This record gives sequence, C-alpha cells and structure tokens, in this order.
Amino acid sequence: MWRTIYQVLLILAYPVVRLRLLWRARREPDYGRRIAERFGHVPEGVPLNPVWFHTVSAGETIAAAPVIRKLAEEFPELQFLVTTMTPTGSAQVRTLLGDHVAHCYAPYDFSWGVRRFYAAVAPKLLVLMETELWPNLINVAHEREVPAVLVNARLSERSARGYARIGSLTRTMLEQLSFIACQYPDHAERFLALGAAASRVSAPGSIKFDVQLPADHADRVAELRSAWGLAGRPVWIAGSTHPGEEEIILAAHRTVRGACPDACLLLVPRHPARADEVERLTREAGFQVVRQSELSSFSSEAGAPEVVLADTMGQLLYLYGLSDVAFLGGSLVSVGGHNPIEAAICAQPLIMGPETFNFPDVVAAFSDAGCLFLVRDAEQLASRVTSWLADNGLRADLGQAAHRVVTENTGATGRLLDLLRAEIRSATAGR
Repeated sequence: MWRTIYQVLLILAYPVVRLRLLWRARREPDYGRRIAERFGHVPEGVPLNPVWFHTVSAGETIAAAPVIRKLAEEFPELQFLVTTMTPTGSAQVRTLLGDHVAHCYAPYDFSWGVRRFYAAVAPKLLVLMETELWPNLINVAHEREVPAVLVNARLSERSARGYARIGSLTRTMLEQLSFIACQYPDHAERFLALGAAASRVSAPGSIKFDVQLPADHADRVAELRSAWGLAGRPVWIAGSTHPGEEEIILAAHRTVRGACPDACLLLVPRHPARADEVERLTREAGFQVVRQSELSSFSSEAGAPEVVLADTMGQLLYLYGLSDVAFLGGSLVSVGGHNPIEAAICAQPLIMGPETFNFPDVVAAFSDAGCLFLVRDAEQLASRVTSWLADNGLRADLGQAAHRVVTENTGATGRLLDLLRAEIRSATAGR
C-alpha cells in the first residue's frame, strides 16, 4: 500500500518540484543548470558500468572523498561515478576528486527518471552515503541485481520515527540493501528496529572523524592571517550559518567587540549564494564587512575588517585555522546543526545552539569531553566567546580536548574500506 501511495504522491509532486527548481535558481543560479540530469538524463562522459557513489551534498562528499580516491587507485580497471543533489556537492566532487571520477546529478526519485538513469549507466554497485533511502532508487537496483549498500549511515530518533510510520516501505528498502555500515551502535539499533537483518548491519564508526588537514593548511592559514591583517587579533568564526542565525550572531559580535574592540568575526553562510543578503544584514548591523573574494584587493588603510564574509567554496578548513573560537551554524534554528569535527581538528573550542539533532552522538562526544557548549541566544553566545577570547590558556586546553576527541575516534575509514573492497570484488566477479 505504501509503495502505491508513494508513487501517487510523486506524480502529484512533479510540477511542484519543477517550480521549486526554477524558484531556487533565482537565488542560486546553479540550480537552474543541468536540470535534465535531475530527471535521469545522463550527460556525455558518464561511463558505463561504474561503481556508483551517491554523496548528496558537500559534507557527505568531503567525508567520502578519501574513501573514493583510495578505491579508485586500488581498482584502476573500474570506472567510478559520484552523484550529488546540490551544486555545493558538485563543486566538492570536482575539487576533491577531479579526474579520478565521473560526476553528474542523481535523478530525483521519480520511477521513470530512475529507470532512465539505470538504463544509461548500468552501475555495478551503488554506494549510498548516510541516510539516502529512496524507495525507487533502491528498488530499481534490486530489480536489476545491482548490489546497494548504505555506508557511514546515521539515523536519528526523529528520522527513525518517520520511517516507522511507513513501516512496510521502509522494511522493503532495508531488505534490499546488501549491508548497512552505521556510524554508531545506537544508529544500528534503530535500523534493526525498522526491520534490517542483524547479519547485514554493523557499526564501524564515522568516517568524518578521519578528516585530515590539507598539506598546505599551516602555510595557507599563516598567509591569510597576514594578508587579512588578523595577526595578533582575536578571531571567532560562525560556520555554516542559516537564515535567522546571522542576526543573532551579529548581535553577539557587537557585545564581543565591546569587550574585545579589535575582535574579528569570520561569517560563513552555509550557502554562498546568500552572500548579498548576509552582507546587507551585516552592514545594517553597523559593521564594516569585507567579502573574502575581495580581500586580495582590500587596503589596510581602510582599517582592519570587523567582519569577513566568506563567499567562496572549499575554504572552511582554512577559516577554522584562522579562528580562535568556533560556533557551528544550523543550531540556533531548526536545521539540526552542522558537524563540529572540522572545527575540532583545528583545535577550536566549540559552541552550538540547542538544535543539534543532526549529529547527537558527535555533539555528545565533544560535550562529554567538556569542549562543546550549547547557547540559546546572542547574550549567551557573546558571553562564551568573550570569556574564551580573554583566556588564552583555557582556550588552548579546550581546543586540544576537541582535537583529542577527533583522534580518539579515527579508524572508521579503514574498516569501511575493507567492507567496500569485498563488496566491489563480489559485485564485479560475476558481471
């Protein structure tokens, strides 16, 4: 019954999906490009019979890139395809994997678009990242005898309750997966409760803890600190912010600068296409703001920037390296928060809002180590930032504690690689 209802809902949703793409393209032009790919039309250059990784957006792509790169090196006779759903994910594929893989957008889950895609690509194996459970995508793989696996899987209590409401459809999807490699044991328990077979579920850990700093990280950070006039200045960062958060962050920055007059805020919207909007909010709040893309021509005679607005992709790790304290966005609004691991690997004390349901286990790990604190408003945020900027010793201790949490949880990539190597050999042996 649920499958029939799902297909009917997709038919009804089709015109809405088309209109939403066009509406979103008004603010983010990249959504208006390559629209045909989203409905199963495969562009030239996508190989036949690839190992197919679906990584959704930027965060999943960044986490999966080392795994994909390693497998592409170990299996040079195979082609690899990486699909995403967002332009930011697409950009990360090109930046991090380049010529190692082919790339296009994945089709939305309309059955006819999914079947068109499979007919054109005929993948040997489908590797889904995190919680990309799409009934038609998985069902067509099953029909075509394409093994499908879910890796670095996470399933929050909220998501589990949603999947439980469509129990028969969820059970079918889980039964059609060859295995599910979860980030944490409690995530594995939720998949089991929804009907996954115990023999197919494991918890090798989160590969996001295996993040590594780029080889040029220290040199690049030092170069930016000098070029932007930040040497010796207290700096804090608000990373991956969403609408409704910037006003709170800017109000906090006003208080921070009252206590630390030379403090600089690195303001990083989750979506760079919002840069115009965020710049307007920053100027209305009374701050001098300089865009990151314009800092190369910024004159120190104009005074040190009070706010640097990041409007370019792929720079977040370097920006965390520049800062002394990190706030993780998406947590003061009901987005669910963004992963604090990248800030922690740069030895940052961590602050988040109360909405952390996207990464409860990760947040708990840092909270238990005493290096991540939750705030509810501008006053609490400013108080925490100000106190840490004023205490170099405490700030360093908290940053090192955050870094230790990362290093103590590494190793999932190696365990996942072992699982995927075996699956690739099995999938390619008989095809």
